Amino acid sequence: MAGLTKEMKEAFGKMKIFPVATATKDGTPNVVPIGVVELVSDDTIWITDNFMNKSLENLKSNPKIALYVWGPEIKGCFQVKGHATVKTSGRDFDEMKATLNKKNPALPARSLIIVKITDVFECQPGPNAGNKIL
Repeated sequence: MAGLTKEMKEAFGKMKIFPVATATKDGTPNVVPIGVVELVSDDTIWITDNFMNKSLENLKSNPKIALYVWGPEIKGCFQVKGHATVKTSGRDFDEMKATLNKKNPALPARSLIIVKITDVFECQPGPNAGNKIL
């Protein structure tokens, strides 16, 4: 598993909305904006599924996922790829749901997507664009 650097973690913390990409088993892509994303360790991301449909179905048959980290307050940009597991019960799910309910009880928190980071790629324009960082 790849662990994010200090600078990457700081950039991650500044993001408001994350573009999250999944694909069907046969490779049809899907990307959605997700607002409830948390870096819980150097190599693990939690994504709360409040309203996912296609993305959730994709993850059930193809656990590969990618997130893009870039914005006006962020120096540089990078893409995180990982392997996702969908949870609808258990300790981690309960913790996510309790935390979200404190912040916004109107959100349903239907499932927790646990992403183990496998790779990180440069997406800054230039000669290193697309290169693997971690």
